[in-house]
Amino acid sequence: MAILIALIPALAWGSIGLISGKLGGTPIQQTLGMTTGAVLFGLLTWFIYHPEMTGKVWLSGLLSGLFWSVGQSQQFTSMKAIGISKTVPISTGLQLAGNALAGVLLFHEWKTGHMIVVGTIAVIVLISGAVLTSLRDRANVSDTASGHDNVSAGTRAIALSTLGYILYTIIVNYANVNAKAVVLPQAVGMLAGAMIFALMTHSGKDILKKESYKNVITGLVWGTGNLFMFLSIPAVGLAISYSLAQSGIVISTFGSIFLLGEKKTSKEMLYVVLGSILVIVGSALLGSLK
Repeated sequence: MAILIALIPALAWGSIGLISGKLGGTPIQQTLGMTTGAVLFGLLTWFIYHPEMTGKVWLSGLLSGLFWSVGQSQQFTSMKAIGISKTVPISTGLQLAGNALAGVLLFHEWKTGHMIVVGTIAVIVLISGAVLTSLRDRANVSDTASGHDNVSAGTRAIALSTLGYILYTIIVNYANVNAKAVVLPQAVGMLAGAMIFALMTHSGKDILKKESYKNVITGLVWGTGNLFMFLSIPAVGLAISYSLAQSGIVISTFGSIFLLGEKKTSKEMLYVVLGSILVIVGSALLGSLK
């Protein structure tokens, strides 16, 4: 049952790029709409469960949410610069490596030699799959034609995004707070960070446009995945929970191709298929640890 709960974020988070891509908007509008939706989800969670809201819960949640806003806004920026089908695999691989290392080195989640060996192999397989899905055919010029060719901007955005995402999970896990309680403070921190980001980029005039409101749906989907990931961490650990959540890369990669029309050559499609298989195999290996 714990593994099934840990897989729910994969379905939810794997759909985020597709939903936001269909709804449209600038990175700022997407982030603001998404964080507003997350706050609504947090309020609903608090209303249903009435968890104890301690100072520790608020502090860890707010900090986690602020770092998440850095991660998500920069990921949307990278999606605009180099496309969803390249941003998500690269970002996923880096996040997997960072969170797996944190789970093992900071929280000592893999206690036996067998777990360390199998877990390490699984993470390597996952990262290899993520990288493979992002490989490009040099003969493919569709990225330039579609505007997804700003590699330098995409690289900077992914680096900042990865740092933000890793700290977002580590802070809550280190604080060891109730997953149902931290959802609301975390969402408030996310919204605050998104608003700061909007003001820093001098795009405040774009906040109240319809794209921001439409992306509230994205936030509700994200909130569902976020709650179930933190609910699964006590049972399976950060390294396994986060890695399984990121298997949603299969959904986002294929969805961006077939639903959003991102072009792939036959060679790139082969990379995507092989990479997705590796992601599934790596996820299954991690699941076997529990």
